[in-house]
Amino acid sequence: MELTPRKKEILKVVIENYISTAEPIGSKAIAAQMSSNVSSATVRNELADLVEMGYLEQPHTSAGRIPSPKGYRLYVNELMEQRALSLQETEEINQALQMKMQELDGVISKAGQMAAALVNYPAYAMAGVKTEVAVQRFDLLSVDERSFIAVVMTEDSRVKSRLLHTEMAVSPDELSALAALLNAHFTHLHIAEMNQRLMSLSSQTSPSLFMTLNLVVEYAADVLEGSEKNRAVTAGANNILKLPEFRDVDKAHELMSFMVENPEDLPVPANGKSMQILIGPENVNEALKDTSVVVASYDIGDNMRGLIGVVGPTRMDYATVAARLSYFAEGLTKMFGKPEEKKEGLLPKPKEENEG
Repeated sequence: MELTPRKKEILKVVIENYISTAEPIGSKAIAAQMSSNVSSATVRNELADLVEMGYLEQPHTSAGRIPSPKGYRLYVNELMEQRALSLQETEEINQALQMKMQELDGVISKAGQMAAALVNYPAYAMAGVKTEVAVQRFDLLSVDERSFIAVVMTEDSRVKSRLLHTEMAVSPDELSALAALLNAHFTHLHIAEMNQRLMSLSSQTSPSLFMTLNLVVEYAADVLEGSEKNRAVTAGANNILKLPEFRDVDKAHELMSFMVENPEDLPVPANGKSMQILIGPENVNEALKDTSVVVASYDIGDNMRGLIGVVGPTRMDYATVAARLSYFAEGLTKMFGKPEEKKEGLLPKPKEENEG
């Protein structure tokens, strides 16, 4: 069955009405909104075809048609019109971006709060590394003959240290030689590569020094694994309760609990995309199967990226949410890319004629 231009227009009318009202629309009302004269009987036939093709659903026999995840996906990919932000919206976002956000945890928290306020849906924010981080430098500091401090500096300028204990005595000279070996062979490598390099050096190092070398490499791997984890926070989870889709308290509680207790499991853009929209079952996690997620990324600097995402019903106003989130992410990228004294007027105001 062919998805004709008329079917696409009817689908667009159904989706946009459902987004704004959360109620199915009748064939007579659809016909009145069409660009050409179409009878309500013709609309009913087209609606039946759209149900058969999987773009619409009819929850009950007597109920009207509502969009399916497949219908929303077609809408987002082909039918949704790009929405320009109004002058008022851009000013609100620019004012929010003027806030000082110095510590990384403060950046994440405030970005999530701002995103929730901008779209009136639950939001989340994360910060993590752009790529897998490696060690930039090792230092080993002697404490006594059986203990030393291992200092690891990563490529994203983090410095971690730990007191390590050995079974056999290790002299300061041996530690110095070991540090030189680590800096020559174990910097700028990912975890798997470090383990391979360790095995290749096992026959070239005395058993006692190899055990110490293994201790340091294991600690460095722990540091790198910790660096790769996203830090995440959620904001505005109670906005869920304002949506008719979540009048069921158990359903609302399940989603709110997931967002608050497992924020690190919320979606991130795949394959380095700057923005991604996931609709209904496209979300892998079961808790998100009845929702849609819009998530955008921005550059923090120092090999770090930030993510802001919005969780809402599948009838989410995709055009508005995507436009606001994209503009907000762009503003955050510009803010982090400029010195403190130049953060005035982070984004240019749109011309008056673009207001709408």
